[in-house]
Amino acid sequence: MEPVPPPAEELARLDRELAELDARRAQLLTRRAWLLAALRPPATAAAPGWNPSAWGAPPVGRPGAPAQPWGYVPGKQASAPRSAQNVLLTLGGLLLTVAAVAFTLVSWGSMGIAGRSAVLSAVTLGALITPAVLLRRGLTATAEAVTALALVLTLLDVYAVHAVAAPETDGLGFTAVACAVLAALWTAYGLALGKLRLPLPAAVVLAQWPLLFWAWAAGAPALVVGWALLVTAVMDGVIALRGRGLGVRITACAGGAALGLSALLVGLTLSTTASGPLGASAPGALLLAAAAAALAGVWHAPKGFALVGGAVAGLTAVAAVGGVPAAAMPDGWPVLAYLLCGLALTAVVRTRLPRDSARGVLAASAAVVAGALVGAVPLVAAVLLGPVTLLPDVWAGSPEGFRSALGSTLPWSESAMAPVVLALTAALLGSAYRWWPSLVRIAAPLTAREPGTAGTPGTTGSAPEGWSQGTAAYGAGAPWYAPGGAAARRRPSEAVLRGAAGAGAVALGWGALLSAGAVLNVPYALAVGAETLLVAGLLALAVRGAGRGRDTAAVPVTALVAAVAGAVSVGLLSLAAEGASYAVSGALAALFAGAAVRAGAGVPRAVCAVAAVAWGTVLTGFAGRSLELAPYESAPLLLLVPALTVLLGARLRRDAVALPVELAGVPGALVAVGLAVSDAPFLALTLALCGVLAAGAAVRPERRQAAGRLAAGLFVLAAWVRLAASGVSFPEAYTLPVTVPALVVGFLRRREDPEASSWTAYGPGLAATLLPSLAVAWTDPDWQRPLLLGVAALVVTLLGARHRLQALLVLGGAVLALDALHELAPYVVQVAGALPRWLPPALAGLLLLVVGATYEQRLRDARRLKDALGRMR
Repeated sequence: MEPVPPPAEELARLDRELAELDARRAQLLTRRAWLLAALRPPATAAAPGWNPSAWGAPPVGRPGAPAQPWGYVPGKQASAPRSAQNVLLTLGGLLLTVAAVAFTLVSWGSMGIAGRSAVLSAVTLGALITPAVLLRRGLTATAEAVTALALVLTLLDVYAVHAVAAPETDGLGFTAVACAVLAALWTAYGLALGKLRLPLPAAVVLAQWPLLFWAWAAGAPALVVGWALLVTAVMDGVIALRGRGLGVRITACAGGAALGLSALLVGLTLSTTASGPLGASAPGALLLAAAAAALAGVWHAPKGFALVGGAVAGLTAVAAVGGVPAAAMPDGWPVLAYLLCGLALTAVVRTRLPRDSARGVLAASAAVVAGALVGAVPLVAAVLLGPVTLLPDVWAGSPEGFRSALGSTLPWSESAMAPVVLALTAALLGSAYRWWPSLVRIAAPLTAREPGTAGTPGTTGSAPEGWSQGTAAYGAGAPWYAPGGAAARRRPSEAVLRGAAGAGAVALGWGALLSAGAVLNVPYALAVGAETLLVAGLLALAVRGAGRGRDTAAVPVTALVAAVAGAVSVGLLSLAAEGASYAVSGALAALFAGAAVRAGAGVPRAVCAVAAVAWGTVLTGFAGRSLELAPYESAPLLLLVPALTVLLGARLRRDAVALPVELAGVPGALVAVGLAVSDAPFLALTLALCGVLAAGAAVRPERRQAAGRLAAGLFVLAAWVRLAASGVSFPEAYTLPVTVPALVVGFLRRREDPEASSWTAYGPGLAATLLPSLAVAWTDPDWQRPLLLGVAALVVTLLGARHRLQALLVLGGAVLALDALHELAPYVVQVAGALPRWLPPALAGLLLLVVGATYEQRLRDARRLKDALGRMR
């Protein structure tokens, strides 16, 4: 690899390159000024024999006009065809065609044999001669319309000849001969009248059918039909490469693609349905011939077609060669034969095939490998996701074999090849990752740009004259348009490709080992142990490779992702037996904890730490089930792991992994609260314990603000739940003794520190009474409590507005609004029931229209309200 130059050297190179750019720009401006002067002579036309466009100068005409074709001479170009003329000619030709068809089908029987022959000969001959006369007079569009009529007349002549002169002749055979004759006739006609654009494409279309109709007429087997299609497609390919005119080439290309694809489908169908290797040999020969034809065509094809042709040739060769041994293999195993043939295509890097064609062949190899891997996906998915079926019946007992624990109905005998395919592909990707420099050196002819490449990658062109010195400054073989050459730009892509190869090897190797256990139907205990060891190996690979270079960064990331997915899968698999659940959960917690200790700082360490906490939480959940505790009774037990995360957070302090570890304990606390919901006393206890944990985290300065507020809220919520569980109907007797001192303390703090927030000074005290009273008022059938609560909330709201205190205004207003809603709700329901059903939607629509019409004003009002609240303390 070429080393990156120092900044000073690179700056000097850039300065030299910019100086050369300025010099070249000055040359081009001088040349442009001379050309402009040459294009403004006093004469009315340019000198005879001189064509400005030959020098690349803009043509004579208005500034900005589109460039004219090469050899353009002003005043001699043909006028653009008028749309009205095209419409008239099209309608006229269509009407004549309809008349000819009607005459042939309807009036043919009323004339004698002599009259029929005379009419057909005269009309057809006249239609064929007329375009030549029209072309001499410059009426090209009219000649094209008459040519189209002549084409239809020749087709009608063929129909008439068969209907009268040879009615007993086989229709398919006659059609084959007629198409061949007409193709030859229209080819000669098109070559004779070279200005017409229709005859030669029509001849190409007619040439598509003779061999196919002949094969059908002869009752040939499908293989012969395939050969007929292939020969016609080869003929189309020759015409597409050597034919005259764009229309001829496009027609031949479309016909060749359609017939060639049909031939490939015939050969592939016969190859895959063959009864043995001998029966697959004949279709294989057809497919090999198609591949050879595709490769022969790509030597002279444009870049895009060469790429597609190489891919088609590669896929066809795989189907031809792989189909012979595949016919002798049992169900499920033919994929392996095709895979080996697809891998053999990589030898194209040692051949002298054109670059784009070789890339197409390599793309075909990749497509075959990808197809084989797709066939192995269902088995890997069944092994990973199959243990989910054990969730409804936890600890029901160890199954007999691995497959019994998966609950899958896959055809295991047909899936036996999946581990082999995965292992073989993983081995090849691993070898590529290991010997990547040698692989790059071998594939260099296919990846390196051609000398003089310019523009975007994949385009070709020569460097402008006068720029060669800048190219030499960057070394031989470097593109002229960027410093550092192609090697400098290939470094990131090579690193990505190598990392992708290593990541693919890890993922596919992991899938091969997983699926092998299911195919072999190993015992349940062996499957659980093997998957646990596999997780350990992946974690070791992730820890070992973390923090290395860019070329290897994808390997540890893939290993870590696979380890997490494998841990979830084996954890679900262990749910069949109690002992397996404890063993697997403990082992996984220890493995991820050890990986977190050994891994360096970064995302891998945080992921391993979070996974260790998660498996520890699962372990405590299993303990509650083993003790036969009720769900709400096991809730405090689940708080052991969150308590450990708080202690670990205090121990780790400023370590980057401290926050992920503490947050990983939150799901365990949430699960504990969810389990305790069914029993109010245990819910109050669980909330209080969660508050203790939050208060413990709030001891640390960096957690004080968030954890302190959370602890206060949890303690208040625990008190409310405890009061509700005790059947207290007057919570004010317990909350007011807390509210009054809290408000006094808040008032004193505001006196000492006027800048203190009202939420800190008065928020906790007001919430301690207003919120529990609101909760009770919503279920109180009497009117006294809601009235007193509304009055209190109104007073608090007015005080907040008077003294500009945000906490009082927001809390008081919210409680007042909810209390009023509770009191007015029955009346609103009665009014809504008495109104017509169409009225509420109409009112809602009217409201939306008003809001939409005054949207900007409402937005400004909302912003002013937000600013007013923001200015309050």
